[in-house]
Amino acid sequence: MASNAFELNAEMRERAGKGAARATRRAGRVPAVIYGDKKESVMISVVPLELKRLIQTGSFFSHLVEIKVGGDVHRVIPRDIQMHPVTDRPVHVDFMRISKGSTITVSVPIHFTNELASPGLKFGGVLNTVRHDVELEVSPESIPEFIEVDLTGYEVGDSIHISAIKLPAGATPTITDRDFTIATIAAPTVSKATDDSEAATEEDEGEEA
Repeated sequence: MASNAFELNAEMRERAGKGAARATRRAGRVPAVIYGDKKESVMISVVPLELKRLIQTGSFFSHLVEIKVGGDVHRVIPRDIQMHPVTDRPVHVDFMRISKGSTITVSVPIHFTNELASPGLKFGGVLNTVRHDVELEVSPESIPEFIEVDLTGYEVGDSIHISAIKLPAGATPTITDRDFTIATIAAPTVSKATDDSEAATEEDEGEEA
């Protein structure tokens, strides 16, 4: 469970707009905005290195963040980030306020465990990942860091559906009209090059006979 919120220090921005955002970036900071919960939006800027540290956790978009601005603390969740097309550096971030007692929609990554305990994988099968994350409707306090899929016992030809996955209490998938597939255990694949090589060998043996 995401029990602890990330912390991020920020400074107020007095002006909105593209010109002000460019000025913020020239000053070495990343412009951002806090919105939602029926309150006025707050224009802020953050230190690029601090922001990058949170992004690199891999759970940036599914983790609560406490942003400290002056004497105020805003409890938010990241909703959008714009990256520079050339440098791949963050150039703007949107944070949404989280109100008490609310539920939110987040995409949570999937982690597969116990591959060696899967007979299908152990004897050459291939894990075909259909979904790398699952979108959940969940309380902010109950957002999991990831969803664990235990592969123990799965054979070649088996499918793993969302109904087989243990979710946090109170969390429900946003897709409710079907028992959708998370992954399958596919049969081993034999490359065409191998098939051609085996066929050529058989022909050579036939000529020698």
